[in-house]
Amino acid sequence: MKIAILGYSGSGKSTLSKYLSKKYKIPLLYLDTVQFLPNWELRDRKEAKSLVLDFINKESWVIDGNYTSFYQEERLFLADKIIYMKFNRFSCLRRAIKRYFKFKNTTRDSMAEGCNEKIDLEFIYWILHKGRNKETKIHYKKLLDKYRDKVIIIKNQKQLDLFMENLDSHIKIEKISPK
Repeated sequence: MKIAILGYSGSGKSTLSKYLSKKYKIPLLYLDTVQFLPNWELRDRKEAKSLVLDFINKESWVIDGNYTSFYQEERLFLADKIIYMKFNRFSCLRRAIKRYFKFKNTTRDSMAEGCNEKIDLEFIYWILHKGRNKETKIHYKKLLDKYRDKVIIIKNQKQLDLFMENLDSHIKIEKISPK
């Protein structure tokens, strides 16, 4: 089983990814851990792409993150399910602030070691405006239309709760035999 999780910053991609990885006992890749090295340094692009390429060639996976340059088209093509977290901007901001206070001065497991949780005006602007610009919306609309047969869109906490309650009916379970 291969599951790609996309969506806005603060929408809960990482939390859902971790849950699905544990539930189905499949490997998880947080693309933020590929993008960043300790202390928010950017990883060499060639090395990062190599890490993602190695991961998408596994038999099963959950991949959390948007990053178009990290083989997004290939990830979505290979995915059995694509979950798009489309929470509104204010819900995402509230969740990001809550996350900040929960993980302040620590590194979440969905981030590279040494990338302590932070929130600043630039990130708030990203959540509210820049990360939702017209080009981004058009890009995701095209992707979601292209893969409509395997897309699940979750727009709010109520839909997420319902999705989680009925998870096995949304995601086809396939037993993967160990090699």
